[in-house]
Amino acid sequence: MRTRSPRALARMAAPLLAVGLIVTGCSGDSTVTAGGNTIGAGIDINPHDPSELRDGGNLRLTLSGFPSTFNSLQVDADGDAAELVSWTLPYAATATAAGEILVDHDYFTDIALTGTEPQQITYTINPKAVWSDGSPITWEDLAGQANALSGRDKAYLVGGTQGYDRIAKVERGADDRQAVVTMAKHYAEWRGLFNPLFPKATTATAQTFNDFDRNAPQISAGPFQVTSIDRAQQRIVLSRNPKWWGDTPKLDTVTYSVLDDSARLNALQNNELDSAPISGIDEVTAATGTPGIAVKRAPALQFTHMTFNGAPGSILADPRLRVAVSKGIDRQAIANALLHGVVENPQTLNNHIYLNGQQGYRDNAQSVAFDPARAAEELDALGWKLNGKVREKDGRKLVLRNVMYQSETWSQVAQIAQNNLAAIGVELQIQSFPGNGLFTDVVFPGNFEIANFSWGKSIFPLGALSQIYAYDPNSMLGNMGRIGSPELNAFIEEIISELDPQKAMDMANEADRMIFEEGFSLPLYQLPGTVAQRENLANWGAFGLQSADYTKVGFLK
Repeated sequence: MRTRSPRALARMAAPLLAVGLIVTGCSGDSTVTAGGNTIGAGIDINPHDPSELRDGGNLRLTLSGFPSTFNSLQVDADGDAAELVSWTLPYAATATAAGEILVDHDYFTDIALTGTEPQQITYTINPKAVWSDGSPITWEDLAGQANALSGRDKAYLVGGTQGYDRIAKVERGADDRQAVVTMAKHYAEWRGLFNPLFPKATTATAQTFNDFDRNAPQISAGPFQVTSIDRAQQRIVLSRNPKWWGDTPKLDTVTYSVLDDSARLNALQNNELDSAPISGIDEVTAATGTPGIAVKRAPALQFTHMTFNGAPGSILADPRLRVAVSKGIDRQAIANALLHGVVENPQTLNNHIYLNGQQGYRDNAQSVAFDPARAAEELDALGWKLNGKVREKDGRKLVLRNVMYQSETWSQVAQIAQNNLAAIGVELQIQSFPGNGLFTDVVFPGNFEIANFSWGKSIFPLGALSQIYAYDPNSMLGNMGRIGSPELNAFIEEIISELDPQKAMDMANEADRMIFEEGFSLPLYQLPGTVAQRENLANWGAFGLQSADYTKVGFLK
């Protein structure tokens, strides 16, 4: 999945599948200019005033896999679901190119912190805002979502509870169009709540939450709504919402098709798509040399990583072993190989919480710095002794299964890591899977030693702490490796309770150092955000931190 808009990522983080490389012939001018790798430095969306766009048209986009549910808050949802429903649902917040958080006035006339002891947030809903069934958006929709995501009823199979598990109550305000949210405990990123907002019909019971939007979204409230789902053709069509009260969208329809990574650039070149994410110098060069196609660049709210499985009984259960293995992987070599020519100065990502360029980013990765000699010493000290080419301990070989999405990109990452680890006596076995089965069949059940995938980040970065890096053996959420400690859990609780933004940022970086020292996962690099699209497509492309305005996307006259 490639989310172009941070508003779709203000929700619970979703695992993403990094796009692959494709080698294809070039024509015309194929001169490539490398972009930057600092998020927030700018956007590249071919901006035009809506008056310069023609009315109507169909925007053809892609998904990695067919959504298993259209409830992006449910545990089975992935980034594809979040991408799709971001066109169709209310959001509390929107963001500028620099990451400044603003109220989304299409849905709320005001959202204000109206108390601190206890913390209280008052949401005033736009009086024009209605659901697609004609019913008004009211305080009851916020109350229903707060209850569903609170974590109190385990029958609600939620993707995350952050923030909502701290809500004491949601009450009616001055009228039905106002909700007053009172927190039982402080929540630092309160602006990230209700991004997106689902109708009370979805959240009414655990059964409706889990199944109401399973096969199709039933009720929506955005400028577009889903009007056609063709599972046989793997295609989903969105059309203008006739009950939309905001600016009239320029597009008539948006069509999403599920395509393999290897087919996307060809589909774009053959005029079967209008925009597609690309990666690697081969794809960027090919797209740059294609007449009528423009390459857009702005670092994306996504990063690639290798997550370790530290579940009890697993071969990597010892954090010291995970750290030693981490030191044997040359992350800079991976960044160089995957980003060469695409960004000016390929860099590793050295933070789990913040991206390079986000306020708060610091290098906290010293404990896993590439040092194969030191890694070998630590493996020896842990009792993993070389026996031929592979280390052994108590008759068990140090063999690790590395699982990933089936793509050339991940193959390159894994092959570099495989060569690195072979040099210190660790055997890495590479196993790739189709996108539709990787998480449900392999990652979620913990059937791996190392899993390669991408995380979608957020304009609310602290939300990842409780969802991904806290550990509750009874509720995995995004902690795919089942790694954590009571000390880290307690510290995360302090961080997300801190209302002073600077203090919370400092504490988050201390937690990040703890996460590295735990050998939780190994961030590799943040995605360069390269998008290839038709030259006449406007107000679309590489958004960086900025939210997309779906009503202004369209084709030039």
